[in-house]
Amino acid sequence: MISLLKAREKLLSPLVSSTIRRLSSSLSYSREDSRDSEVLIHPSAVVHPNAVIGKGVSVGPYCTIGSSVKLGNGCKLYPSSHVFGNTELGKSCVLMTGAVVGDELPGYTFIGCNNIIGHHAVVGVKCQDLKYKHGDECFLCIGNNNEIREFCSIHRSSKPSDKTVIGDNNLIMGSCHIAHDCKIGDRNIFANNTLLAGHVVVEDNTHTAGASVVHQFCHIGSFAFIGGGSVVSQDVPKYMMVAGERAKLRGLNLEGLRRNGFTMSEMKSLRAAYRKIFMSTETVSLSFEERLTELEQDQELYSVPAVSAMLQSIRDSFTESRRGICKFRQWLDSTT
Repeated sequence: MISLLKAREKLLSPLVSSTIRRLSSSLSYSREDSRDSEVLIHPSAVVHPNAVIGKGVSVGPYCTIGSSVKLGNGCKLYPSSHVFGNTELGKSCVLMTGAVVGDELPGYTFIGCNNIIGHHAVVGVKCQDLKYKHGDECFLCIGNNNEIREFCSIHRSSKPSDKTVIGDNNLIMGSCHIAHDCKIGDRNIFANNTLLAGHVVVEDNTHTAGASVVHQFCHIGSFAFIGGGSVVSQDVPKYMMVAGERAKLRGLNLEGLRRNGFTMSEMKSLRAAYRKIFMSTETVSLSFEERLTELEQDQELYSVPAVSAMLQSIRDSFTESRRGICKFRQWLDSTT
Protein backbone atom coordinates (compact mmCIF):
# COMPACT_ATOMS: atom_id res chain seq x y z
CA MET A 1 0.00 0.00 0.00
CA ILE A 2 2.81 2.40 0.91
CA SER A 3 4.66 1.62 -2.32
CA LEU A 4 1.45 2.30 -4.27
CA LEU A 5 1.08 5.75 -2.66
CA LYS A 6 4.72 6.60 -3.40
CA ALA A 7 4.25 5.62 -7.03
CA ARG A 8 1.13 7.77 -7.26
CA GLU A 9 2.98 10.72 -5.69
CA LYS A 10 5.78 10.42 -8.26
CA LEU A 11 3.21 10.31 -11.06
CA LEU A 12 1.26 13.36 -9.88
CA SER A 13 4.22 15.51 -8.81
CA PRO A 14 5.19 16.73 -12.31
CA LEU A 15 1.53 17.47 -13.11
CA VAL A 16 1.03 19.50 -9.91
CA SER A 17 4.26 21.41 -10.47
CA SER A 18 3.25 22.18 -14.06
CA THR A 19 -0.17 23.42 -12.95
CA ILE A 20 1.34 25.67 -10.28
CA ARG A 21 3.81 27.11 -12.79
CA ARG A 22 1.00 27.77 -15.27
CA LEU A 23 -1.22 29.49 -12.68
CA SER A 24 1.69 31.53 -11.41
CA SER A 25 2.46 32.65 -14.94
CA SER A 26 -1.16 33.66 -15.58
CA LEU A 27 -1.23 35.78 -12.40
CA SER A 28 2.01 37.62 -13.05
CA TYR A 29 2.37 40.96 -14.81
CA SER A 30 4.77 41.87 -17.57
CA ARG A 31 6.66 45.14 -17.70
CA GLU A 32 6.09 47.12 -20.87
CA ASP A 33 9.55 48.57 -21.32
CA SER A 34 8.61 50.02 -24.71
CA ARG A 35 6.03 52.24 -23.03
CA ASP A 36 7.41 52.96 -19.60
CA SER A 37 9.34 50.92 -17.07
CA GLU A 38 6.69 51.54 -14.42
CA VAL A 39 3.74 50.25 -16.47
CA LEU A 40 2.44 46.80 -15.55
CA ILE A 41 0.31 45.01 -18.14
CA HIS A 42 -0.86 41.44 -17.70
CA PRO A 43 0.03 39.13 -20.62
CA SER A 44 -3.64 38.29 -21.24
CA ALA A 45 -4.66 41.97 -21.60
CA VAL A 46 -5.27 43.33 -25.10
CA VAL A 47 -3.67 46.78 -25.39
CA HIS A 48 -3.59 48.50 -28.77
CA PRO A 49 -0.11 49.78 -29.64
CA ASN A 50 -1.51 53.25 -30.40
CA ALA A 51 -3.05 53.65 -26.94
CA VAL A 52 -1.37 56.27 -24.74
CA ILE A 53 -0.47 54.80 -21.36
CA GLY A 54 0.78 57.02 -18.54
CA LYS A 55 3.34 56.20 -15.87
CA GLY A 56 2.48 53.77 -13.11
CA VAL A 57 -0.53 52.31 -14.92
CA SER A 58 -1.59 48.78 -13.96
CA VAL A 59 -3.67 46.70 -16.39
CA GLY A 60 -5.07 43.42 -15.06
CA PRO A 61 -5.91 40.12 -16.74
CA TYR A 62 -8.29 40.07 -19.72
CA CYS A 63 -8.60 43.84 -19.95
CA THR A 64 -9.05 45.63 -23.30
CA ILE A 65 -7.66 49.05 -24.20
CA GLY A 66 -8.57 50.51 -27.61
CA SER A 67 -6.46 52.39 -30.12
CA SER A 68 -7.67 55.92 -29.22
CA VAL A 69 -7.58 55.50 -25.45
CA LYS A 70 -5.49 57.69 -23.15
CA LEU A 71 -4.83 56.55 -19.59
CA GLY A 72 -3.36 59.06 -17.14
CA ASN A 73 -0.62 58.32 -14.65
CA GLY A 74 -1.43 55.85 -11.92
CA CYS A 75 -4.63 54.44 -13.41
CA LYS A 76 -5.52 50.92 -12.34
CA LEU A 77 -7.65 48.50 -14.35
CA TYR A 78 -8.86 45.44 -12.48
CA PRO A 79 -9.44 42.14 -14.34
CA SER A 80 -11.88 42.15 -17.26
CA SER A 81 -12.37 45.92 -17.36
CA HIS A 82 -12.42 47.59 -20.76
CA VAL A 83 -11.83 51.04 -22.28
CA PHE A 84 -12.97 51.68 -25.85
CA GLY A 85 -13.22 54.50 -28.38
CA ASN A 86 -11.93 58.05 -28.07
CA THR A 87 -11.74 57.95 -24.30
CA GLU A 88 -9.43 59.74 -21.88
CA LEU A 89 -9.00 58.94 -18.19
CA GLY A 90 -7.16 61.37 -15.93
CA LYS A 91 -4.59 60.31 -13.40
CA SER A 92 -5.31 57.77 -10.65
CA CYS A 93 -8.61 56.50 -11.99
CA VAL A 94 -9.69 52.98 -11.00
CA LEU A 95 -11.82 50.61 -13.07
CA MET A 96 -13.17 47.73 -11.04
CA THR A 97 -13.78 44.25 -12.47
CA GLY A 98 -16.16 44.22 -15.41
CA ALA A 99 -16.35 48.00 -15.86
CA VAL A 100 -16.80 49.25 -19.44
CA VAL A 101 -15.84 52.83 -20.31
CA GLY A 102 -16.25 54.45 -23.71
CA ASP A 103 -17.68 53.29 -27.01
CA GLU A 104 -16.56 53.08 -30.64
CA LEU A 105 -18.68 56.07 -31.61
CA PRO A 106 -17.92 59.52 -33.03
CA GLY A 107 -17.30 62.00 -30.23
CA TYR A 108 -15.52 61.28 -26.97
CA THR A 109 -15.70 60.25 -23.34
CA PHE A 110 -13.58 62.35 -20.96
CA ILE A 111 -13.13 61.35 -17.32
CA GLY A 112 -11.07 63.47 -14.94
CA CYS A 113 -8.77 62.43 -12.11
CA ASN A 114 -9.26 60.16 -9.08
CA ASN A 115 -12.52 58.61 -10.25
CA ILE A 116 -13.65 55.10 -9.32
CA ILE A 117 -15.77 53.18 -11.82
CA GLY A 118 -17.43 50.29 -10.00
CA HIS A 119 -17.87 46.62 -10.83
CA HIS A 120 -19.72 46.11 -14.13
CA ALA A 121 -20.60 49.79 -14.48
CA VAL A 122 -21.11 51.01 -18.06
CA VAL A 123 -19.97 54.58 -18.67
CA GLY A 124 -19.82 56.61 -21.88
CA VAL A 125 -21.77 54.34 -24.22
CA LYS A 126 -24.48 55.07 -26.79
CA CYS A 127 -27.62 56.70 -25.41
CA GLN A 128 -31.01 55.02 -25.29
CA ASP A 129 -32.75 57.71 -27.31
CA LEU A 130 -34.37 57.27 -30.73
CA LYS A 131 -33.39 60.86 -31.59
CA TYR A 132 -29.78 59.74 -31.82
CA LYS A 133 -28.70 59.39 -35.45
CA HIS A 134 -26.06 56.88 -36.40
CA GLY A 135 -22.77 58.66 -37.07
CA ASP A 136 -23.53 61.76 -34.98
CA GLU A 137 -20.93 62.80 -32.46
CA CYS A 138 -21.91 62.29 -28.82
CA PHE A 139 -20.11 63.32 -25.66
CA LEU A 140 -19.66 62.60 -21.96
CA CYS A 141 -17.56 64.70 -19.58
CA ILE A 142 -16.98 63.66 -15.96
CA GLY A 143 -14.98 65.72 -13.47
CA ASN A 144 -12.77 64.64 -10.57
CA ASN A 145 -13.11 62.55 -7.41
CA ASN A 146 -16.36 60.82 -8.30
CA GLU A 147 -17.29 57.36 -7.07
CA ILE A 148 -19.53 55.52 -9.51
CA ARG A 149 -20.55 52.23 -7.96
CA GLU A 150 -21.45 48.79 -9.31
CA PHE A 151 -23.85 48.33 -12.23
CA CYS A 152 -24.35 52.05 -12.87
CA SER A 153 -25.03 53.22 -16.42
CA ILE A 154 -24.07 56.69 -17.68
CA HIS A 155 -24.71 57.53 -21.32
CA ARG A 156 -23.28 59.98 -23.82
CA SER A 157 -25.34 62.82 -25.29
CA SER A 158 -27.99 62.25 -27.93
CA LYS A 159 -26.82 64.97 -30.31
CA PRO A 160 -23.60 66.76 -31.30
CA SER A 161 -24.77 70.09 -29.88
CA ASP A 162 -25.04 68.79 -26.31
CA LYS A 163 -23.07 66.83 -23.70
CA THR A 164 -23.76 64.65 -20.72
CA VAL A 165 -21.87 66.35 -17.89
CA ILE A 166 -21.05 65.25 -14.33
CA GLY A 167 -19.07 67.52 -12.00
CA ASP A 168 -16.81 66.71 -9.04
CA ASN A 169 -17.04 64.77 -5.78
CA ASN A 170 -20.30 62.94 -6.50
CA LEU A 171 -21.27 59.60 -4.98
CA ILE A 172 -23.37 57.60 -7.42
CA MET A 173 -24.43 54.39 -5.69
CA GLY A 174 -25.16 50.99 -7.16
CA SER A 175 -27.47 50.53 -10.17
CA CYS A 176 -28.08 54.24 -10.74
CA HIS A 177 -28.80 55.47 -14.26
CA ILE A 178 -27.85 58.87 -15.70
CA ALA A 179 -29.30 59.25 -19.18
CA HIS A 180 -28.23 61.31 -22.18
CA ASP A 181 -27.70 65.07 -21.93
CA CYS A 182 -28.03 65.24 -18.13
CA LYS A 183 -26.15 67.97 -16.29
CA ILE A 184 -24.98 67.00 -12.80
CA GLY A 185 -23.19 69.44 -10.51
CA ASP A 186 -20.86 68.78 -7.56
CA ARG A 187 -21.09 66.90 -4.24
CA ASN A 188 -24.36 65.12 -4.98
CA ILE A 189 -25.35 61.77 -3.44
CA PHE A 190 -27.53 59.46 -5.51
CA ALA A 191 -28.64 56.44 -3.50
CA ASN A 192 -29.11 53.00 -5.07
CA ASN A 193 -31.40 52.74 -8.09
CA THR A 194 -31.78 56.48 -8.60
CA LEU A 195 -32.86 56.92 -12.23
CA LEU A 196 -32.43 60.20 -14.11
CA ALA A 197 -34.11 60.46 -17.51
CA GLY A 198 -32.70 62.51 -20.38
CA HIS A 199 -31.92 66.22 -20.06
CA VAL A 200 -32.32 66.28 -16.25
CA VAL A 201 -30.38 69.03 -14.48
CA VAL A 202 -29.16 68.44 -10.93
CA GLU A 203 -27.37 71.32 -9.23
CA ASP A 204 -25.02 70.91 -6.22
CA ASN A 205 -25.25 69.17 -2.83
CA THR A 206 -28.49 67.31 -3.53
CA HIS A 207 -29.37 63.94 -2.03
CA THR A 208 -31.71 61.29 -3.39
CA ALA A 209 -32.90 58.32 -1.36
CA GLY A 210 -33.16 54.88 -2.92
CA ALA A 211 -35.29 54.07 -5.99
CA SER A 212 -35.96 57.72 -6.87
CA VAL A 213 -37.07 58.43 -10.44
CA VAL A 214 -36.74 61.83 -12.15
CA HIS A 215 -38.71 62.66 -15.31
CA GLN A 216 -36.91 64.05 -18.35
CA PHE A 217 -36.17 67.80 -18.46
CA CYS A 218 -36.73 68.26 -14.71
CA HIS A 219 -34.43 70.47 -12.61
CA ILE A 220 -33.34 69.58 -9.10
CA GLY A 221 -32.13 72.61 -7.16
CA SER A 222 -29.10 72.76 -4.87
CA PHE A 223 -29.43 71.24 -1.37
CA ALA A 224 -32.70 69.51 -2.28
CA PHE A 225 -33.68 66.10 -0.94
CA ILE A 226 -35.77 63.47 -2.76
CA GLY A 227 -37.42 60.84 -0.59
CA GLY A 228 -37.10 57.12 -1.28
CA GLY A 229 -39.31 55.69 -4.03
CA SER A 230 -40.36 59.13 -5.25
CA VAL A 231 -41.37 59.83 -8.84
CA VAL A 232 -40.37 63.42 -9.61
CA SER A 233 -42.25 64.79 -12.61
CA GLN A 234 -41.69 68.52 -12.03
CA ASP A 235 -38.88 70.73 -10.76
CA VAL A 236 -37.66 70.65 -7.17
CA PRO A 237 -36.59 74.19 -6.10
CA LYS A 238 -33.46 74.88 -4.08
CA TYR A 239 -33.39 73.80 -0.42
CA MET A 240 -36.62 71.83 -0.59
CA MET A 241 -37.63 68.28 0.25
CA VAL A 242 -40.05 66.19 -1.83
CA ALA A 243 -41.51 62.71 -1.45
CA GLY A 244 -44.32 60.57 -2.77
CA GLU A 245 -45.29 58.37 -5.69
CA ARG A 246 -45.95 61.66 -7.47
CA ALA A 247 -43.50 63.75 -5.51
CA LYS A 248 -44.93 66.71 -3.58
CA LEU A 249 -43.18 69.40 -1.59
CA ARG A 250 -42.83 68.38 2.05
CA GLY A 251 -41.01 71.43 3.38
CA LEU A 252 -37.40 72.55 3.55
CA ASN A 253 -34.47 70.15 3.72
CA LEU A 254 -33.46 71.59 7.08
CA GLU A 255 -31.22 68.69 8.09
CA GLY A 256 -29.36 68.92 4.79
CA LEU A 257 -28.96 72.67 5.21
CA ARG A 258 -27.63 72.24 8.74
CA ARG A 259 -25.12 69.61 7.62
CA ASN A 260 -23.93 71.89 4.85
CA GLY A 261 -23.16 74.82 7.11
CA PHE A 262 -26.24 77.04 6.85
CA THR A 263 -26.63 79.22 9.93
CA MET A 264 -29.67 79.20 12.20
CA SER A 265 -30.44 82.71 11.01
CA GLU A 266 -30.45 81.63 7.36
CA MET A 267 -32.67 78.65 8.06
CA LYS A 268 -35.07 80.80 10.07
CA SER A 269 -35.36 83.22 7.14
CA LEU A 270 -35.89 80.37 4.68
CA ARG A 271 -38.65 78.90 6.85
CA ALA A 272 -40.39 82.28 7.05
CA ALA A 273 -40.14 82.67 3.27
CA TYR A 274 -41.42 79.14 2.67
CA ARG A 275 -44.47 79.79 4.87
CA LYS A 276 -45.25 83.01 3.01
CA ILE A 277 -45.24 81.19 -0.32
CA PHE A 278 -46.79 77.82 0.47
CA MET A 279 -48.55 78.16 3.85
CA SER A 280 -50.12 81.59 3.77
CA THR A 281 -52.57 82.26 6.61
CA GLU A 282 -53.87 85.58 5.29
CA THR A 283 -57.63 86.06 5.27
CA VAL A 284 -57.69 87.19 1.64
CA SER A 285 -56.40 84.37 -0.51
CA LEU A 286 -53.53 85.47 -2.76
CA SER A 287 -52.56 83.86 -6.04
CA PHE A 288 -49.24 82.13 -6.30
CA GLU A 289 -47.76 85.01 -8.31
CA GLU A 290 -48.98 87.51 -5.74
CA ARG A 291 -47.33 85.54 -2.94
CA LEU A 292 -44.02 85.55 -4.79
CA THR A 293 -44.31 89.29 -5.44
CA GLU A 294 -45.16 89.94 -1.79
CA LEU A 295 -42.02 88.08 -0.72
CA GLU A 296 -39.91 90.11 -3.15
CA GLN A 297 -41.23 93.26 -1.52
CA ASP A 298 -40.31 92.05 1.96
CA GLN A 299 -36.97 93.84 2.27
CA GLU A 300 -35.89 92.01 5.42
CA LEU A 301 -36.40 88.50 4.02
CA TYR A 302 -35.54 89.16 0.39
CA SER A 303 -32.18 90.70 1.38
CA VAL A 304 -31.06 87.26 2.66
CA PRO A 305 -29.11 85.66 -0.25
CA ALA A 306 -30.50 82.17 0.43
CA VAL A 307 -34.08 83.47 0.30
CA SER A 308 -33.57 85.36 -2.95
CA ALA A 309 -31.87 82.29 -4.44
CA MET A 310 -34.83 80.09 -3.46
CA LEU A 311 -37.29 82.54 -4.93
CA GLN A 312 -35.33 82.80 -8.18
CA SER A 313 -35.21 79.00 -8.37
CA ILE A 314 -39.02 78.89 -8.13
CA ARG A 315 -39.48 81.60 -10.76
CA ASP A 316 -37.05 79.90 -13.15
CA SER A 317 -39.18 76.76 -13.06
CA PHE A 318 -42.05 78.62 -14.69
CA THR A 319 -40.14 79.87 -17.71
CA GLU A 320 -41.30 78.73 -21.13
CA SER A 321 -39.25 75.52 -21.46
CA ARG A 322 -39.61 74.30 -17.85
CA ARG A 323 -42.10 72.01 -16.13
CA GLY A 324 -43.13 74.08 -13.11
CA ILE A 325 -42.49 72.91 -9.55
CA CYS A 326 -43.75 69.89 -7.64
CA LYS A 327 -47.15 70.48 -6.04
CA PHE A 328 -47.49 71.31 -2.37
CA ARG A 329 -49.49 68.64 -0.55
CA GLN A 330 -52.05 71.17 0.76
CA TRP A 331 -51.81 73.48 -2.22
CA LEU A 332 -55.26 74.08 -3.72
CA ASP A 333 -54.44 77.03 -5.98
CA SER A 334 -55.56 76.02 -9.50
CA THR A 335 -52.87 78.21 -11.06
CA THR A 336 -50.19 75.76 -9.96
